[in-house]
Parts: sequence; C-alpha cells; structure tokens
Amino acid sequence: MFDVLIIGGGASGVSCALVLGSAKKKTFVIDKKIGIFMHQKNSALQEAVFYNAYGVPSGKLGSQLLDESSQFLGESYPQIDQIFNEKVIKVEGSYPEFTVTTNKNSYQTKNIVVGIGSANTFDIEGLTQYVEPHKKALPEKQRIQLKNDDHKVADGIYVIGTLAGWRSQLAIAAGSGAAVATDILTLWNNGIQTHSHDSIR
Repeated sequence: MFDVLIIGGGASGVSCALVLGSAKKKTFVIDKKIGIFMHQKNSALQEAVFYNAYGVPSGKLGSQLLDESSQFLGESYPQIDQIFNEKVIKVEGSYPEFTVTTNKNSYQTKNIVVGIGSANTFDIEGLTQYVEPHKKALPEKQRIQLKNDDHKVADGIYVIGTLAGWRSQLAIAAGSGAAVATDILTLWNNGIQTHSHDSIR
C-alpha cells in the first residue's frame, strides 16, 4: 500500500515528489511509502527550451531537464519508488483505498496526485467525470482540466500543473506540484500546517 502515488514525471509531478522526498526526516513522513509513475512521453517539456525559468540555465532543453530531474530524484531521495514504462489507465475506489491500474500492473494507494498535462486525450478511467474545459487556455487549443478546489479533486485525489487549470509555464507547473506536496505533508501531520525546506544554518 502506497501512501501516495504521483501520476506523471514532468515538472509538476517531479516537483511534488522532490518536496515529499525532502521531508523524509520528519517523524510523520518516515514510514510513508511514496511512488511516482515517470511517464514523460507526452510531457510538454519534450519540445521545450528555457530562457525564462528561475534557476534553469538559459537555453536548457526540456528533454534534458526531464532526464536530469529523474536522475536527481533517484540520487537524492531513493526511498521514492520511480515506476518507469507504465501508463495509468484506470483508477478505482475512494479515499483511503484506491487501486491504480496500469498497462502492466496494479497498485494500492491512499492518495493520488495527477499531473499528466492538459491535452484533450486524457482517458484515465475513473477520473474522466472530472474533466472540464481549461479555464486559462484558448478555446481553440481544446485543453482540459480536472475540476478542483485548490488542487483537490476529491478526498485523496489531487491534480497539479496544467491539468489543474494553470497556464503552461515551467515555474507555475513546478510550484503547483510543490504546493500539493505541502498539502499532503499537512495531511500526514494531522492537519497541522507544514512544509519542507533546507537551510545552511
């Protein structure tokens, strides 16, 4: 049983995983099992090049960023299970017992974070009832989002990045994933507000 499974290995998904991973020493996180489906094939980063993203060297290719972020996540927080070469096709159940089915396996989890982009090809069975037109994209783009209130779709289901209704900017997507990570940390901390960051002091 996972405590949280993140669907999507792009900017928002990996950012969410990084923040959760960095909280590993907190007493309410030590025993938590975290996983991320590193599906990156359809990530908008595949064709991106960055000149305006905070902390990213000018001219960095999005495809490089995808590879480097996965490697960094594995090196820094090996306790997080990175699941490669699997595509989520179905979500069943309700909080705190979900079953996530991929094209290869089935997983049990208490919470789900969905961050796979806003293309109108979204087809995860069990989540399509939450689909609505994207509120911050041009209508002709035919983008979609999942209905949510501050990233929360339903108990135990969160959405991040452009699929949460945010604009397609690296910093926005990353911030969205990090924000949900702190919401999950707060949930694990019995509702007491918390976050995770390091200091040189």
